[in-house]
Amino acid sequence: MNHPELYEMLLQSRHAVAFTGAGVSTLSGLPAFRGPKGLYNNPDYTRMFDIDLFDQEPGVFYTQGKTLLYGSEDVVSSLVHETLAQWESEGILKAIITQNIDLLHQKAGSQKVFEIHGSPALHHCRTCGEVESYETIRRRVQEGELPPRCSCGSVFKPDITFFGESLPQKAWEGALDQAVACDLMLILGTSLTVEPAARIPRMALGKGAKLVIINDQPTDLDRSAVLRFWDLEEALG
Repeated sequence: MNHPELYEMLLQSRHAVAFTGAGVSTLSGLPAFRGPKGLYNNPDYTRMFDIDLFDQEPGVFYTQGKTLLYGSEDVVSSLVHETLAQWESEGILKAIITQNIDLLHQKAGSQKVFEIHGSPALHHCRTCGEVESYETIRRRVQEGELPPRCSCGSVFKPDITFFGESLPQKAWEGALDQAVACDLMLILGTSLTVEPAARIPRMALGKGAKLVIINDQPTDLDRSAVLRFWDLEEALG
């Protein structure tokens, strides 16, 4: 890799963890939600993830998401996703904590992924709890079923955390456990502005972990990082 100091820190660490944001997925061609060109600059996309609106008009989410979330079968994992998966397979990296909802870490081969904003891997009926897979719902959405409905007549919702919902407890608690256990945390592709997710690196720092930050925007923890890079591909390539 381009930065042997970073790799040496990984090799010397006892329990290294990665904390990832949308920046690792923009390398795969997916848009960021925040930042100068983020989707949330368009209020339609902010409304897309509003749970009250979903329950009133679920078609809004699926119409917006047809391309954004359900048109991504051809999106491939980036160099960052693949590098993290390789490090995990080698035992260098113990886990990934991600704010992303695109499943690209899993597509790259990562096994221990804590998705703290939920995951579209499963969809549940809002009324009876029937479960469908992402692939099944993706196919139905691409065929024009907006929104996809359960046999009971209610609508399926992805297990993504919408505005107005609580974070998934199991993933959140697992992420907190990793923050406490780690002695090195790689912070990749996130400016640490989203709460409560941003508490995780601060918790790791408070427990004595070293932080390495790789992001193209400044973060509040830059001064606390032992290494700071601005380009993900250049740092991990």
